[in-house]
Amino acid sequence: MLASLARTCARARWLVVGIWVAVVVVLSVLAGVFAGPTSDDFALPDSESQRASDLLAEAGFDARSGTQAQVVLHSPEGLDRPEVRAAVDDLAAAIAADLPGAEVTSPFGPGGERQVAPGGEIAYLQVDLPQRDPAAVADAADALGALRDGVDVPGLQVEVGLPLEEDGGGGPPAEVIGVLAAAVILLIAFGSLVAMLLPLVIGVLGALCGVAAIELAAHVIDVPSFAGAAAGMIAVGVGIDYALLVVTRFRESLRDGTPVLEAVALAQHTAGRSVLFAGTTVVIASLGLVFMGMELITGVAIGISASVLVTMLGAVTLLPALLGIVGPRLQRARVRRGSDGSGAGAQRWARTVQRRPVAWVVAALGVLGVLAVPVFDLRLGFSDAGTLPESSSARQAYDLVAEGFGPGVNGPFVVAVSAPSGAAAVAGEVAAAVAADPGVASVSPPTVADDGGTAVLQVVPTSAPRDEATTELVHRLRDDVVPAAVSGSGAEVAIGGAQPAAVDFADYTGERLPVFLGVVLAVSFLLLTVVFRGVLVALKAVVVNVLSIAAAFGALVAVFQWGWATDLLGIEGVGPIEAWVPMMLIAIVFGLSMDYEVFLLSRIREEYDRTGDNASAVATGLARTARVITAAAAIMVCVFGSFVLGSARELQLFGFGLAAAVLIDATVVRMVLVPATMELLGRANWWLPRRLDRALPHLTVEGPVPTAPAREPAAVG
Repeated sequence: MLASLARTCARARWLVVGIWVAVVVVLSVLAGVFAGPTSDDFALPDSESQRASDLLAEAGFDARSGTQAQVVLHSPEGLDRPEVRAAVDDLAAAIAADLPGAEVTSPFGPGGERQVAPGGEIAYLQVDLPQRDPAAVADAADALGALRDGVDVPGLQVEVGLPLEEDGGGGPPAEVIGVLAAAVILLIAFGSLVAMLLPLVIGVLGALCGVAAIELAAHVIDVPSFAGAAAGMIAVGVGIDYALLVVTRFRESLRDGTPVLEAVALAQHTAGRSVLFAGTTVVIASLGLVFMGMELITGVAIGISASVLVTMLGAVTLLPALLGIVGPRLQRARVRRGSDGSGAGAQRWARTVQRRPVAWVVAALGVLGVLAVPVFDLRLGFSDAGTLPESSSARQAYDLVAEGFGPGVNGPFVVAVSAPSGAAAVAGEVAAAVAADPGVASVSPPTVADDGGTAVLQVVPTSAPRDEATTELVHRLRDDVVPAAVSGSGAEVAIGGAQPAAVDFADYTGERLPVFLGVVLAVSFLLLTVVFRGVLVALKAVVVNVLSIAAAFGALVAVFQWGWATDLLGIEGVGPIEAWVPMMLIAIVFGLSMDYEVFLLSRIREEYDRTGDNASAVATGLARTARVITAAAAIMVCVFGSFVLGSARELQLFGFGLAAAVLIDATVVRMVLVPATMELLGRANWWLPRRLDRALPHLTVEGPVPTAPAREPAAVG
């Protein structure tokens, strides 16, 4: 089927290229005009934090149920000056006028006495916004930034405690840096400018189509602000990777004297089927996240699935057309010395590993084990303004508040107390119990609704929002302190706010992560068993994939949570691992690992079926694929790793995790652990019980290419 499709696309090459160009242009224009809104709301519908928000909204505390922000004031000369007071009064009035529904508490007004730090050099205006939608909050933040710019008092620093548009950073997009690095690697690998351009075209066009589709889909589903960048990163990486495999197989066929048209068909029937198999795995694994019931992850998962799907379609339709156009040039390209595809160096390496397989297995497992050790300290959560660049207004506001009032003021909790018989008395009991906890810095007096049935408290912890102590405090208050305080009263108490909502999301994700991992492992094992007709070879693949993912997670924890090498990598601040990242990494990394696994094992199985010699098959298969796997891995490491140079921490973390996983998989796993374990297992690699062999369907990834009918031309002019 793929061979026939490849021949058709190669014959109608200009039509296929024209259709793809039209699709890219139309999608890009539509996305530019009709792009949907993004949403970074990670609230869970049935969580306690969402219940707290609902109780406050029902009682008329609209602003308290929304977003809390501070406009921070700092003056080394002191804030108790007439010109400062006048400017702050004007600023408070302007905020209330420009942001309808906002509640503004001035440090110099009634109830604002606690908003002036000891020493009188730091203070803040408390701004309670009714908005929870991220787009509306971003608009409010920019409005606060504009009002801040209008304050002109010598010696007075004013910062806004919400990320502003100006905080995004400058410089070229990370994708550009990654693509340029990929181009250099492709040029070195192929030694041909034309051959280098083909994978780049597939990767970039796939990314453009995928991102445009995500922006349009935002009208239907909740798509986070970073989904487009994440999907673009994946599309560029896998697009170049997939095209590299196909182009490499195409050039091998040309060197063997195969006519261009048949070389296109052969490349698609072999490497193209591997691409289709691996890409489908990524799509299925990503879409599996939809069933986790988390809107934030659902938007990213669908975005990445769409992007990979478009890229995969480009690899099996557009790439054959492009090969049909440039095929004669690639056929005339001179092959550099040492790049004839024999892989003598890789074969010598395989034989070296095979001579002492036990030692190499122990060494590889030791490396993976050391890298994986930090994963036992993995903590899920979300970063805060303390991880933003130090030049941003939100980061400066965060640091000033922490300096003047303590770190907990940057992430206060909201406690909603619902007691129809009288919320004031119950709220007083709750406030006293909560204030007695050593992790609480202060508790505000209860504010009671007009009907007397609902009250609200503000709780300030002693620790920063992203600190583990803050997460422990949320659990302690919910599980022990509050239930004991309201026991027998019949009151309902819910603890909410930004940080408790993040804790809810992280807990929900952590509970479902083992289930998702188990499903992915089971599906991967089943697919590999069906394709390669070997229980142990499939089991081995699953186990080593788990080890490589654990090692990648360990590297993530060491860098982003422990702070190792953050200065070297240019990463601001440390904190928990973003709660949505592990599931996404598992889905994507297993798909990418499947790509390499299928590409390598297909060649090994091909040799084994031909010779019946397992050791020779492993050495020959590794020799024929090592160069391509190394080049593909280097490209994806550059593309994914380039996102560490960006300013968004979630993308830095996601890109680093993918780059680390690919690097570990392509080196320690594919080049050492796989050949060593397959040497140890010998013929047992391909053991499959007869009953199971009869029950399982037969699915081949690579096989003999169907012969074209005699009437078809054998070459493309």
